[in-house]
Amino acid sequence: MTIIGISGSPVPNSNTDRALRIALDATGEETEFIKLSDYSYQACRACLGCEETNVCVLKDDATALTQKIRYADALIVAGYPPYGYLDGRTKSFLERLWCLRHKHGFLRGKPGGIIITSAHPPENGVLSPSMEHAISSVKHFMNVEGMDVVGAVGVVGNVPCLLCGPGEHCALSGVKKFFGPDVVRASIKIQKLEDQKDVIAALGTMGREIGERVRNSKKK
Repeated sequence: MTIIGISGSPVPNSNTDRALRIALDATGEETEFIKLSDYSYQACRACLGCEETNVCVLKDDATALTQKIRYADALIVAGYPPYGYLDGRTKSFLERLWCLRHKHGFLRGKPGGIIITSAHPPENGVLSPSMEHAISSVKHFMNVEGMDVVGAVGVVGNVPCLLCGPGEHCALSGVKKFFGPDVVRASIKIQKLEDQKDVIAALGTMGREIGERVRNSKKK
């Protein structure tokens, strides 16, 4: 049994990566962690060249990754919403999994989990609810493919402007947009997954449930 987790975060050892690893470890099964930024691939061309073979005709890294997921027992998708919606790297890869649906629906019935890291404070009513949008996007993909959506976990992340030199006074600073016009960077706490005990518990619960569903499916 193999449970695959894909992370769309390009940041090394990010909150998103660590959250995904916690969920994978909790499954109690053999797992594989895939960081999408380590691979190079194109967007789906909607050419239907995969209709007969269920293999994408594009010759890039995503072609082999899609086949790994074809034979996996479950999938956990971890991403983030840089502009209020699911990041392009993750969304583009999910669209490449379209080749697995023709005639057979190779993802159908597989347990799926969702992890989204967002720096947008929930109490900020000015911007769109980015975490909810991103979760909805992945959930829609899984529902369309007939997957068994086990759950979704939201992680509190960090706005990149906290690390940017002119982020203190930039007219478009995310610090100002997220936390108010009078807030200074030094007053904003860097969010670490390890400090979010309720999130860690939720990741473990989701991972264990995915592992249990995979084991139960093998008994049938």
